[in-house]
Amino acid sequence: MIQAGGHSTRMGGEPKALLELGGKRIIERVVDAVGGVLDDLLLVTNTPDRYAFLDLPMVSDAFPDGGALGGICTGLRAAAGDAAFTVACDMPFLHPAIVRMVVERAGEGDVVIPRMGAQLETMHAVYAKACLAPMEAQLRAGRLKIVGFFPDVRVVELEAAPMARYRAPEVAFMNVNTPEELARARALVAELD
Repeated sequence: MIQAGGHSTRMGGEPKALLELGGKRIIERVVDAVGGVLDDLLLVTNTPDRYAFLDLPMVSDAFPDGGALGGICTGLRAAAGDAAFTVACDMPFLHPAIVRMVVERAGEGDVVIPRMGAQLETMHAVYAKACLAPMEAQLRAGRLKIVGFFPDVRVVELEAAPMARYRAPEVAFMNVNTPEELARARALVAELD
C-alpha cells in the first residue's frame, strides 16, 4: 500500500509525491522500489486523477480525517492478502532489499516494523488484517497516533543496523515533507543514483 492521502501542508500544498527528484517524480521512485519486491500495489488516495499516470489500483481513504492511521486502515481493508506492506508516497530513497527484509518477516507478528533508534518506521512496515479492529477502535476514539493500537497486537521490531548494508537507514526512511528536506533529497540523489 502506498499512502498518498496527505495534504502536503508543510510543502505549501504542492503534492510532494509529484515533485521531481533526479528525473523522476518521488512517487515513481517509491513505485519502482516497492514494485521490485511486491506485485500487488495499491494506492490509497483521495485524489486519484493526480496519480492516474501510474496505472495502479486505487482506493479512496475511508477515514479522510484519520491521518496516516486512517490511510493504513483503508488500504489494509482493501488489500487482497492477510497482510500488507505500507509505505509513504514521499520516501524517495526506499531500497528494495530493505523492503524485502521487512516483508520476509511478515508472518512473525501482526506488525513488522523497523526501528531506527527511538523511532519506529510506521510508514515502512507490514500490517496484518488482525490490526483492523484495533485500528478502527483508535480511529473511532479520535486517537490518530499509529502506534496507539500497538499494545493490542503482536509487534515485531526490526533493528535498522542490518539494513545499513544496503542504504543508510536515515536515508532509506527519509520523508520529503518540507522544502528543506526536498533540497537535501536533491543533494543526495546524485550520490545515490
